Amino acid sequence: MENFTFNSFTLQMEGIKVTPMSMYPLFFFFLSIYLFILISNVGIIIMICMDRSLHQPMYLLFCNLSFNDVLGNSYMVPRLMSDILLPPAERLIGYYECVVQAFCSHIFGTASHTVLMIMAFDRYVAICNPLRYSMIMTNRMVVKLTVSAWGLALVLVGILLGLTVRLSRCRTLITNPYCDNASLFKLSCESVEINNIYGLTFTVVLLTSSIGSIVFTYTRITMVCLTSRNKSVNSKALKTCSTHLFVYMIMFVCGKFNIVVHRFPQFVDQRKLVAILFHIVPGSLNPVIYGAQSKEIKKFLSMLFRSRKVLSS
Repeated sequence: MENFTFNSFTLQMEGIKVTPMSMYPLFFFFLSIYLFILISNVGIIIMICMDRSLHQPMYLLFCNLSFNDVLGNSYMVPRLMSDILLPPAERLIGYYECVVQAFCSHIFGTASHTVLMIMAFDRYVAICNPLRYSMIMTNRMVVKLTVSAWGLALVLVGILLGLTVRLSRCRTLITNPYCDNASLFKLSCESVEINNIYGLTFTVVLLTSSIGSIVFTYTRITMVCLTSRNKSVNSKALKTCSTHLFVYMIMFVCGKFNIVVHRFPQFVDQRKLVAILFHIVPGSLNPVIYGAQSKEIKKFLSMLFRSRKVLSS
């Protein structure tokens, strides 16, 4: 029979199952992944801020993606590492800390879509309206797009968690490696029909808007490339757009696996793995993909290394 503890402010995190043999290798694996995500993404933000040649809308908008990757992993990975070193009975978390963690989790997922949407708009203007690009994509427009991307994410997630926080709680076990909205409302013995309806509406609207904007912009870009005879323009368009599309597909596939597996309680361990990969895979690959494809970033890095060699010699 299930034990019920009403409105407890101390929750137990189930986390991931580890053996004494795998505890420290797993800890150092996540530590190395987290350090790579932190250093690479923060490094790109600092690089873009330092180099005036990178003060372009495309790179300024990309800073949002790097910031989101740092945010999405900083609330999850350190907590996950500390839980790995603790026995299951001692993996405790405060209710409000859990709510903040869930808020950051959904902000990360939602902003991944909204930021990539505004980046797609930037590529659309750059390729389909190149002569008007500097007039449309001003610093003011970049600020507006950034505020709208984060503002929309904050409003949608705020309502999502607001509907969950109102519920009373009769359970204390979080059956996930970190807190999210589904884990929180599963603690309640009340009806969660409103939560399910809003959550489904939220997901459908976000995915429809995200997929719709990507399909529209890339259809228009493809049409322009097919009708244009300028090979250099087509080559540049293919390079920048393939990078953006690849990043979008990584985020989309990881996110959809996370949503689908959540609907099948029998796949508990698989769900935990997918939930973790949803954060660390995009955060690890995004800076590598953009860094490898960008001539400006490569040029800045080569100049930086040359100056260090000169100073050391």
